[in-house]
Amino acid sequence: MAIGTYGTNAVDWEQRIDLDRLRRERLARLNAELERSSLGAVLAFDFANIRYMTATHIGTWAIDKFIRFALLVRGAEPIIWDFGSAARHHQLYNPWLDGEKRARAGISVLRGAFHPDAGIAEELARKIAVELAEHGLSDAPVGIDIAEMPVLLALQRAGIEVVDGQQLFLEARRVKTVDEISLLTQAASMVDAAYEELYEFLRPGVRENECVGLVSKKLYDLGSEFVEGVNAISGERCAPHPHVYSDRLIRPGDPAFFDILHSHVGYRTCYYRCFAVGSASAGMRDAYVRCREYMDRAIAAVRPGATTADIVSLWPRAEEFGFPNEEAAFALQYGHGVGLSIWEKPIFSRLVSLDHPEVLEEGMVFALETYWPAKDGWGAARIEEEVVVTADGCEVITKFPAEELLVAGRRYWTVGGPLNTQREAQSHLNTKAGRGE
Repeated sequence: MAIGTYGTNAVDWEQRIDLDRLRRERLARLNAELERSSLGAVLAFDFANIRYMTATHIGTWAIDKFIRFALLVRGAEPIIWDFGSAARHHQLYNPWLDGEKRARAGISVLRGAFHPDAGIAEELARKIAVELAEHGLSDAPVGIDIAEMPVLLALQRAGIEVVDGQQLFLEARRVKTVDEISLLTQAASMVDAAYEELYEFLRPGVRENECVGLVSKKLYDLGSEFVEGVNAISGERCAPHPHVYSDRLIRPGDPAFFDILHSHVGYRTCYYRCFAVGSASAGMRDAYVRCREYMDRAIAAVRPGATTADIVSLWPRAEEFGFPNEEAAFALQYGHGVGLSIWEKPIFSRLVSLDHPEVLEEGMVFALETYWPAKDGWGAARIEEEVVVTADGCEVITKFPAEELLVAGRRYWTVGGPLNTQREAQSHLNTKAGRGE
């Protein structure tokens, strides 16, 4: 499969991303999974599943509120019940929903903010029961991805058998369509540009939160729909990895790694890069070399028919890099599917993959992440690459250079020439680790 990076505008002189095809093929995959299952319908509250099913979007402010819901009944077309005037917008601008027929006003319990006696959960359950009855599926189980307890209980009181539907959605989304792959590649190309800006900006005296602001602005300027998060981790904060940025001031010789997560037309990125600021210690360089080696081994093993167990068996055990078990080290040597959300199927982790391997298929898109602490106990290296599984291997779609540790920031000049960029930080020389003991 040829993976291209197109412009984001529509033109008449080039075939680019086909959004109508994207909508059709996503729904077809979801319908196919529903037909293979024993379920009569699937009910979605998760933002990504609603988008996959209905191709609707009302802004990222709604991601954590569970106020919208969508239903796909076996043999029928999806229905979306949406927040206030958003339903009217869908009727006007989403012709694939047939106007008021399948784009309707409706609301869930606002994470409990509605008074329990207002009957909101009961009305939601009534709407679902009506649709099931209309299709002769009142006795069939309904798969739900996520649900608040008042809604779950109301559905059960309405006589609806509720079961786990999360796996059905994730199975449908496991292998990406050609348009999904193009959108994921575009999303990664925007992060390439953000890292270019960040590399030029990094220097002693800037704060981690300033780096977050710089990256966010670049992505929004490029048309990002949502900057989900930017991990900015520097200095001694690299080990252990805290998974959150701070207001720490970056200093000469610091390691600094970043994870950039954003959404382009709904499709996400999870994309780490690691730098040294001004200079790097020998320990930091060694940590990066080892981190990269684990990454390269994993990428070389990716192909259709390989399994997640094959990949994670190439990575070190938790005890080898300072953790008591795989749960304590979770997500440091890690992999996960990327699509309308991050951490989709398949998952790569020694915690689960050796005993429950998943087979890799052409068209899967996932991120692989490796981590290694520096021997001084202070810094650490972190790398992440996103790959598309092809017919005979895989293609990396995260293009910002990461083969070797990059040194960012001003070059310093001494009377004898440029300052060596591999040097021990002075504050760590007189320690056992610094002396190599």
